[in-house]
Amino acid sequence: MRMAKRVAIIGGGTSGLACIKCCLDEGLEPVCFESSDDIGGLWRFKENPDPERASIYQSLIINTSKEMMCYSDFPIPAHFPNYMHHSFIMDYFRMYTEHFQLSPHIHFQTKVLHVTPRPDFPHTGQWDVEIESKDGRREKQVFDAVMVCTGHHCHPHLPLQDFPGIDTFKGKFFHSRDYKTPEEWRGKKVVVIGIGNSGGDIAVELSRMAKQVYLSTRKGSWILNRVGYNGFPADMLGGRAYWWLYRSLSGFFISRREKQLNQRFNHKIYGLQPSHRLFSQHPMANDDLPNRILSGTVSVKPNVREFCGSGVVFEDGTIEDDIDLVVFCTGYTFSFPFLSSHIIPVSKNKVSLYKYMYPPNLEHPTLAVIGLIQPLGAIMPISEMQARWATRVFKGLCKLPSMNGMLKDIKAKEEAMARRYVAAQRHTIQVDYIPYMDELAKEVGVNPPILKLLLTDPRLGYKVLFGPGTPYQFRLCGPGRWEGAGQAILTQWDRVTQPLKTRVVPDQESQHSSVSLMFSLSVAALLSALYYRRESLYALISDPSVILNKIWAYVPSHA
Repeated sequence: MRMAKRVAIIGGGTSGLACIKCCLDEGLEPVCFESSDDIGGLWRFKENPDPERASIYQSLIINTSKEMMCYSDFPIPAHFPNYMHHSFIMDYFRMYTEHFQLSPHIHFQTKVLHVTPRPDFPHTGQWDVEIESKDGRREKQVFDAVMVCTGHHCHPHLPLQDFPGIDTFKGKFFHSRDYKTPEEWRGKKVVVIGIGNSGGDIAVELSRMAKQVYLSTRKGSWILNRVGYNGFPADMLGGRAYWWLYRSLSGFFISRREKQLNQRFNHKIYGLQPSHRLFSQHPMANDDLPNRILSGTVSVKPNVREFCGSGVVFEDGTIEDDIDLVVFCTGYTFSFPFLSSHIIPVSKNKVSLYKYMYPPNLEHPTLAVIGLIQPLGAIMPISEMQARWATRVFKGLCKLPSMNGMLKDIKAKEEAMARRYVAAQRHTIQVDYIPYMDELAKEVGVNPPILKLLLTDPRLGYKVLFGPGTPYQFRLCGPGRWEGAGQAILTQWDRVTQPLKTRVVPDQESQHSSVSLMFSLSVAALLSALYYRRESLYALISDPSVILNKIWAYVPSHA
């Protein structure tokens, strides 16, 4: 009898841990190589980061809530906060590692030098993996498959060539990778370049210490909230029904959402209004930035034209003198230095992979890239779903299309991304959480059976269709089914509210409770009908007010 297939996993972070677990689930033999001395990857904070590794700042809090970011068969503890500090994320990773006994399969302080197809690759699909241990000893091992889990935060992108005079700047400058805490910059003047999530976080934090912070942006940005309606996590308030309607009526929904964002604060007045539409750029999630701008501690500025001594000249001609620090929040680039460039060519952060995972030109699908995506949503469950699919492909239980079929899919995704997103280095691996998860789940055979649930377990079916798209939905059926998935879905809101109950307030009867219930049921009934009778969309698309009129027809007149 042939022994279990050996799978090399490169990286012990978010994606690597999921890959180890999925290999074990499928009876494969995982061997994970982690170059550092611990798990966690990007989420492991170090005051002095290792060379050529991404790094985070001390105060970092994740932008996705715990119910949306957990692995699908291991809920995050109920008492953990909804938006977690990196220390809680590391605690969760350690719990996951211990629960599923992943540590014995991880080789720490082991660097992967080369991954090359064996001479008999056309026949076997096997790989030679050359590694180097802490003591400098090198060796080669043979593997049946390889999973690359090095992520996309590999190399800091520091475009100094775009900023004339930076070489004569009298202050200090560095990439956001090297920012850790704000105390050193108390009473100083700081320019933060870049308006992604790191730029917003760092500008806000520095503004509480610095004399003045200038946030420089070329294009502006839409600013989303972590805190949504009624104070709940914003990413828990849009599920499958929302995404289905959004994709059918994207123009209507985008205009409505932009109006809501401008009702919170006028992006034009605040100097943040971009020329592009919402979701044509990866948005910033930041609840504090408008307050810091309103209080004057953060000033929004256009792009930097040049540096002059200790001064900064912006493209609108304004000059700010005596700048002490410039933080470049200009993102990262990725590469695969251990792979030959002909296996996965990378150019300007662009890579051609089938479903963002598989090189289309290999004779055997025994190499998968896991976690090389920038989702509008959480990356952890996406990496896990990719790993679930990849391990079944390695075993021959799932098949990939022909090379031409893969290339056609790659081209279609590239064209769709070009139509939707502003041209930028960061918009090459974008995915939407629910549509992409459904796409992968279809390959694995684990899409939630919504119609069946609505007929056999209406309460659970309602939660799946109209509730948040939590990862547990992909453990309800098919390979890797988890018995606790249904209960995890039914109790997900309990875990959201538990850490908030630090002061218990007595319940009060609401005179509108019956009206709210009737309204919710009416909306649910209408959307369910539309979901399964899609021909009704023609009238809806031509006049979006149709849906509002139908909904209000069911609301009692005294509401």
